[in-house]
Order: sequence, then structure tokens, then C-alpha cells
Amino acid sequence: MKATLGFDATTASSFFFEEEHHMLRAQVRRFVEEEIKPHAGQWEKDGLTPRAVLRKMGELGFFGIRYPAEYGGSDMDERATVVLAEELGRSTYAGVAITALVHTDMASVHVFNAGSAAQKARYLPGVISGELITAVAVTEPDAGSDVKGIRTTARREGDHYLLNGSKMFITNGVHADLYCVAAKTEAAGPASQSVTMFLVEKDTPGFRVSRALDKHGWRSSDTAELSFVDARVPADAVLGEEGRGFYAIMKNFQNERLVLGAMSMGEAQAAIELTVDHARERKAFGAPLWEKQVIRQRLAELATRVEAGRQMIYATAARSAAGEDLVREVSMIKSYCGELVNEVMYACVQFHGGMGFMSESTIERMARDARVQSIGGGATEVMLEEVAKRM
Repeated sequence: MKATLGFDATTASSFFFEEEHHMLRAQVRRFVEEEIKPHAGQWEKDGLTPRAVLRKMGELGFFGIRYPAEYGGSDMDERATVVLAEELGRSTYAGVAITALVHTDMASVHVFNAGSAAQKARYLPGVISGELITAVAVTEPDAGSDVKGIRTTARREGDHYLLNGSKMFITNGVHADLYCVAAKTEAAGPASQSVTMFLVEKDTPGFRVSRALDKHGWRSSDTAELSFVDARVPADAVLGEEGRGFYAIMKNFQNERLVLGAMSMGEAQAAIELTVDHARERKAFGAPLWEKQVIRQRLAELATRVEAGRQMIYATAARSAAGEDLVREVSMIKSYCGELVNEVMYACVQFHGGMGFMSESTIERMARDARVQSIGGGATEVMLEEVAKRM
């Protein structure tokens, strides 16, 4: 009998969610069971999530939950995003989850939040259908969480800009069709007023994928280093206002970090359930591991903390949907959940014993995938500084 620890997201979270959110959760969970779990082992070997799968997610409406109906979306709010991220995290294939979530909530949101009417009309229908996959290119070899350290430049030349520089660790970077790229348009100005976002299409002259990157985890997602050498983009490819890119990035970081927190708690929940099942079946010293008080109490303690994290995410999503500014709370979520999911994975690998160290086991893959959750999207130390600033 599969363990659930008494948790049923449909009933336990009704205070924060409405019927449409419960329906979305059930639909995503069914998709995970039928379309992801049976095949994603091969995608781990291939190093990507197939486009056919992403198009199917688009057809089911998963890529348009936050976008208006005029573009093919369902116009839902942050609560729907949390549901999608948590359920994809529960899939146990975080590489598939991050492929989809970068597209929906970390890259294409730049188009929706800052794009002109023409840009939205051109790109959002394809984003929502899954025909057009997006990536966001902010991180550089010397500029990760420190966005003000960006060195990629964009120089105006007539009715075009010439982009020069490189980007690193870009999820969806190999196979994306459209990139939201951060570059400095004013070298001498204050860093916070010199970054501009650009829309760069895959076939832009001067732009190329330098190399696909091999990773410790998230192996069913593609990650790339990108190169721009006099990459020529039209002036109407500026996303939002020139010089306001830093603020657009900071705004979108809040959504990204909430998403990563929800994904982390989905991963942690799945790992605990998997380990409870294992502990009930695996015998040591003449009895199931579950009969060892130290094991079941440790899992109970971790389950309690995961539930606390989940409930903070739900509450924060509901408050954000109501219009509150929650940088402090979102930074808490990112730091807390990114560390907690790794603590959960450590214990779960330990309780799986030798099998937890074998690449054939689900928990081994999950532990590798979870490690980046305290790094990507804002390292724990950076997040704690954001909290400290507001104390």
C-alpha cells in the first residue's frame, strides 16, 4: 500500500484553493502518471524532454494557466502556478519539471509582463500551445545571483542592436526557440539602470549555442552556454523599456522563487512517501525498518516540516494573487524549501541503505536533482540576506 502520510492536497488545502485549482491538480497528476513516469527514464539518458511531450502539455492548457484567454490561456493566478509546480515536482523527474516551469514561469513571463501588444500577439499563442519554447538568459560566468554584474552588452546601430557576450547555465538553452536575454545598453550608467531585456530568436545571426552542458542532476532538461558575437537583433526586440531590465528581472525573480519552493516541496513529499513505503517493506534485524523508532520519527519530523513549508507557499501564493508585495516571504520560502528538500533527500537516501546509492533507484536520482534547489534561482545565502534586509 502506497504511503501518503495522511496528506491529500485536494482536501487539505481547500482554504487557499478553489475547485478549478483542484481540477488542475488532478489533471497534472494524471498526466505525470500516464505521460511522464513511464518514459522519463529514457529522457534522462537523452538529456532533454521531447518537444512532443511539451506540445501535449500545451494542448492540455498547462502552459497557459497564467495568461489571458485572448492568447489561449485560462487567466488563473499564482495559486495555479503553485499547483503545477508542486505536482511536477512530485513526478520524481525534476528535469522534466524544470523544463516546463522555466518555460511557463521564468522565461515567457518576461514577454507577458513587459512585452508590447505586438510582441505578445506574436509570441504568446505559441508559448501557450507549446509550439514555441522559451528560455531566459541572465546568468553569466561571473554574474549569477548578482544581476548587476552582467557584462553582455547591446550597442545600438541604426534600427538594430548588436549583442556581444556570453550566458551560462541556461535551462532550455539548447532547444529553445525564443530567448529573453539581459544585456547592458549603457556601459557607464548605474548597473540598475543600464540592463535591458531583449527577445532573441533562435536563428538570429551572431547568436549560437556554444555548448550543451553536462549536469549533476536535472538530466532530462537541456542546459547550455550561449554566445553572442555581434548578434543582430531589431530595435523592436527590446522587451519593455531600455535600461529597466534589472527591475523586470527582480520582479520575475519573485515568481520564479515561489515556483521553485513549490517544486521543492513536491519533490520532498514524493521522497518521503517513497521512503515510508521502502521502510515498511525492507527488513533489517528481523523486522521492517518502519518498526525502528528512530526512522519513523525522523520521517515524521521531516513530513511535519514539509507540510509547514507547503502551507507557507499556499498562503503566500494566495496573498500574492491578492496583490501583496511579498519579497520577504518569497525569500524565506526559497531559502527554507531549498535547504529542506536537500535535508529530506539526505535522510531518504540514508534510509534506503545501499540501494539509495545505486543509479537504478529513484531516490538516487531525486537526491541529485534536489541539490540545485539551494543554488538556482537565488542561492540560500542570497535569500537570507534579502530576509535580513527586511528585519
